[in-house]
Amino acid sequence: MEKDNEKPIKVVVTGPESTGKSTLCSALAKYYKTDYVPEYAREYLIENGREYIKEDLIKITEGQIKLEEQYQKQISNLLVCDTSLEVIRVWSEWKYNSCDPFILEQANARTPDLFLLMTPDLPWQPDPLRENPDDRQEIFAYYKKVLTEYHVKVVEVYGDEKSRKEIAINSLNDLFPTLSQ
Repeated sequence: MEKDNEKPIKVVVTGPESTGKSTLCSALAKYYKTDYVPEYAREYLIENGREYIKEDLIKITEGQIKLEEQYQKQISNLLVCDTSLEVIRVWSEWKYNSCDPFILEQANARTPDLFLLMTPDLPWQPDPLRENPDDRQEIFAYYKKVLTEYHVKVVEVYGDEKSRKEIAINSLNDLFPTLSQ
């Protein structure tokens, strides 16, 4: 996979809730000596309250885009994102049975170079912002379906924390050899 020299390689860590996304992003950032883009939705919900409506997803999309663009200006080789617009799409379709055209358009226009799809094989960790402890397998299957529509490489990441990190690093180094130099 060749990459435009002006933009960093963009890797999105995604998947159902409580699958170790933030932990893996932190580990990858440390390993590759970079930083990672946090999930804007978390920041938005903390700031505005957990209860949200479908229209809030537009604001979350705009905030995520702004955050990713801000980080992209500061990072030269690898942009690791703790989710991106695909999670907003999945969540909108899962919770509301539809997705705003703006979100779909932006998700299609801003695809990453790689999705690391986290499997729900870790124990559920309660968090006031999480909503779906009981249907993570079904949501995971939905992620798999949606991600194929982007025509981007998807690597499933599974196992304990150490295994997840190894799978991710090996995949990144194999797909983007310049990262391991």
